[in-house]
Amino acid sequence: MRLSLALALLCCLTGVAHGTPASQQAAPHKAYLSLIIDDLGQNLPRDRRVLALPGPVTTAVMPDTPHAAEFAREAYKAGKIVILHMPMDPATGPFAWHPDLPVDELEKRLNAAFKAVPYTSGINNHMGSRMTSQPQAMAWLMGNLQQRHKFFVDSRTSAQTVAAAEAQKIGLASVSRDVFLDDVRTEQAIATQLQTAIKLAHKQGSAVMIGHPYPQTLAVLERELPKLKAQGIDWIDIRQMIGVRSNKAMAGHGKDGVYR
Repeated sequence: MRLSLALALLCCLTGVAHGTPASQQAAPHKAYLSLIIDDLGQNLPRDRRVLALPGPVTTAVMPDTPHAAEFAREAYKAGKIVILHMPMDPATGPFAWHPDLPVDELEKRLNAAFKAVPYTSGINNHMGSRMTSQPQAMAWLMGNLQQRHKFFVDSRTSAQTVAAAEAQKIGLASVSRDVFLDDVRTEQAIATQLQTAIKLAHKQGSAVMIGHPYPQTLAVLERELPKLKAQGIDWIDIRQMIGVRSNKAMAGHGKDGVYR
């Protein structure tokens, strides 16, 4: 009798795993983070620092830069995801989209941009605060990307963006940015934004960060990214993030998973 009592007490105290159904055990909370670096293709020595970052950074390459094709090839060979960083109004230049352009000109510029940046898996907008608020143009873009089997990342440069909402309507693989790292170009401010992203990932399960290849940004990332695991963060690539989010909007982007 004493032996059975002792064994029962031991089971209660230690929470023996085989005595508790798996469905009743608390699953560990996952916190995922993805990182995109924009504006690449302008300066090879600088941009190569991005390739040396210790993890699955996504490289967003601008088509109207002198080293766009060369850097895209290097990034692809380094195992990094390459996306087209597509200029949109108020951006200027031969590839830039503007609201007054007809669809055939938008397509011509998009084709040229994809040709300038090889190995792309998807696209995100460079600037675009005016362009991404145009429902008709964004609906056309998402349909075109679906035909090309490319995904879309909404940089959310404007609260009026409808880009991700149009992607969601047709089930295009897409995701939206949560945190800009370097609107303020000081290491202290960038480190603070990184911590904001980490906290958000713990709160809502995931966060998508966008930064730029500024010396201050790269210095912070080189120092802090190796510490992510110790902070309970799984750093995943942008394709995996699209899978994690299943095309659903986060609370900051919409309601009940639907983009506003």
